[in-house]
Amino acid sequence: MIIRNVRILGGEPADIRIADGVIAEIGTGLKDGEVVDGGGAIALPGLVDLHTHLREPGREDAETVQTGTQAAARGGYTAVHAMANTSPVADTAGVVEQVWRLGREFGHCDVHPVGAVTVGLEGKQLAELGAMADSAARVRVFSDDGHCVDDAVLMRRALEYVKAFDGVVAQHAQEPRLTAGAQMNEGEVSGRLGLTGWPAVAEEAIIARDCLLAAHVGSRLHVCHVSTAGSVEILRWAKSKGWNVTAEVTPHHLLLTDDLVEDSPVGAYNPIYKVNPPLRTRADVEALRAALADGTIDIVATDHAPHPVEDKETEWSAAAMGMVGLETALSVVQAAMVDTGLLDWAGVAERMSIAPARIGRLAGQGRPLAVGEPANITLYDPSVRTEVDPSAFASKSRNTPYEGMTLPGRVVATFLRGRPTVLEGKLV
Repeated sequence: MIIRNVRILGGEPADIRIADGVIAEIGTGLKDGEVVDGGGAIALPGLVDLHTHLREPGREDAETVQTGTQAAARGGYTAVHAMANTSPVADTAGVVEQVWRLGREFGHCDVHPVGAVTVGLEGKQLAELGAMADSAARVRVFSDDGHCVDDAVLMRRALEYVKAFDGVVAQHAQEPRLTAGAQMNEGEVSGRLGLTGWPAVAEEAIIARDCLLAAHVGSRLHVCHVSTAGSVEILRWAKSKGWNVTAEVTPHHLLLTDDLVEDSPVGAYNPIYKVNPPLRTRADVEALRAALADGTIDIVATDHAPHPVEDKETEWSAAAMGMVGLETALSVVQAAMVDTGLLDWAGVAERMSIAPARIGRLAGQGRPLAVGEPANITLYDPSVRTEVDPSAFASKSRNTPYEGMTLPGRVVATFLRGRPTVLEGKLV
């Protein structure tokens, strides 16, 4: 197969020849092969998401491995990490292998299960970390996402344990006592709306503690969905010490603010904007963008959190937290980071493919687009503008905050080891 007329990382036009799942040749005027016209699209290494909720097993009404990986392919992803908060929880080798095998069966993208840190996500006893690491799924990322490992002794033990197999603990930084009953960001808007506030310090205190713990035991820490300017400063300080700490930011925290809870095109108190951690202030958004640009925050991760209609279309206090994000992530990053001049396309590739693959210890993903490398490729046209229509999503759920918004760019094609999973924007 020859992919004709693409711009690798936004560079000069070129053709890419694929053979046996790898990039065999890069040049111009390549011949002798089935031709896919790239139309001048930007070629990126296949995107890697370190934070996806596929919901299976247990909540197949919201998402399945099949629909979630179809959504991932539509968004340009060739690998996702499936979070552990399923039912049953992915806290044993048996459950992570089930999710891994489902990913292999459907084949829209690679699925790498994330193992729970504690049994049942209850924060009381370490889960079978070693067994999950040794399983067929080869788990290297562990997280109680949705819950914070708030016990410092347990967090220390987890950090010590994963060192044996070069694993990483991904912390959901939320001090539970400071956020009991919290509904949205604590600030002026929450005060006016009469909603219980979610203080920034609840995130920042855990990040500071865990950076110190990771340094103390010499282990790897990853911080999920960073959302505050104060968290950025703590991470910058930890990295200045040379500590092995990485962090992610979601697309929605790069674009949306807590003002939307009060005043949005879909009205006040709309649970489509209810998410964990909550949308923050414009100052926080600007700090997150700057941190992603300068490397203080390493990656973009979607925190794709599908929910059925009945869990979101209800009163604010009862509504589930979360947003779908796989199919809009690249467009949101273009709007927030590329069109604002903060990142070029090489920077996008680093933060949405190369670095997440490195943190997750994935072989064969996040590789450069070069001869001899796996042909995991995303073709993206940044010139078009499209109104977001959730009814067209591949995801089983529709809880997007971008409905009706016009976002830049479109994923034209996705290739997984040379096999097209998406062509002309449609699933193959």
